[in-house]
Amino acid sequence: MSASRRPMFGEQQRFMLLLIAPAALLMLLFQVLPIVIGANASFRDWALYNPKKTWVGLAHYHSVITDPAFLYVVLPNTFIFMVVSVLGALVTGLALALLLNRPFPAQKIVQTILLVPLMVAPVVAAIMIRWIFNDQFGIANVVLEAIGLDGQPWLVQRWSAFSIIVLTDIWLWTPWFTLLLLAGLQSLPREPFEAAAIDGTSAWRVFRYLTLPMLRPVIVVCVVIRAIDAFRTFDIVWTLTGGGPGRSTELFSLYAYVLAFLNLDLGRGSAAAIVGGLIILVLGVVMYRLVDRIARA
Repeated sequence: MSASRRPMFGEQQRFMLLLIAPAALLMLLFQVLPIVIGANASFRDWALYNPKKTWVGLAHYHSVITDPAFLYVVLPNTFIFMVVSVLGALVTGLALALLLNRPFPAQKIVQTILLVPLMVAPVVAAIMIRWIFNDQFGIANVVLEAIGLDGQPWLVQRWSAFSIIVLTDIWLWTPWFTLLLLAGLQSLPREPFEAAAIDGTSAWRVFRYLTLPMLRPVIVVCVVIRAIDAFRTFDIVWTLTGGGPGRSTELFSLYAYVLAFLNLDLGRGSAAAIVGGLIILVLGVVMYRLVDRIARA
């Protein structure tokens, strides 16, 4: 067979393309196509009560990025939530991973108990937390009143409601950090730790100069993945407070949801979603470069 008639793909390449074709088709239908439709809607006056879909260009984007609620409430809330929840779950997960890395009685039972939050759906967990902090008959106020203190309206004050949201998210994601960091700890070489034990190095110095540097790539990867996911948190906030009181605990996902599905303004809601996607993209690129720099260090 001449070179001009040689097939572009060999038999092995065609077989590989055939294997990935179903996944590629599903991604095209359920990820790429909705993004294209949303991007098209973001440039139009696309409302359910207005079927004309008039082209408005960048008007929706200008409306979103100049919205005081978006600039001074939604974005600060989102970044505060992302930083505090990720750091809180990271520190707690690392502490638990260090404890579980040493053998002790009933270790398997403790590990199983720590996995419980991973088995609970976020909406179910948020409903339980909302009942606990109910200002009329929640167990939190019952405990306060039992020790002589006044009950608190937990979910109708901004910072108490926001704190409960953050603590709920930390509780849900701490086991995830624990499992990954425990796997990282158990994969570290034993020779440096044995040498440090022979030299009589303190536990803090072992952690500071051995464990933490060797575990750093795992920590950074966990933080990158979780931070991107935390930016789009919706379920626990919507279930606990609905963004209230007022809009004081509203995060980015709720902002886009309210615009698109409560205000029925699909154009502006799509523009908000695209803006959020661009923010996540920039955040992901910055964190990826951070991971690469740390890995090369």
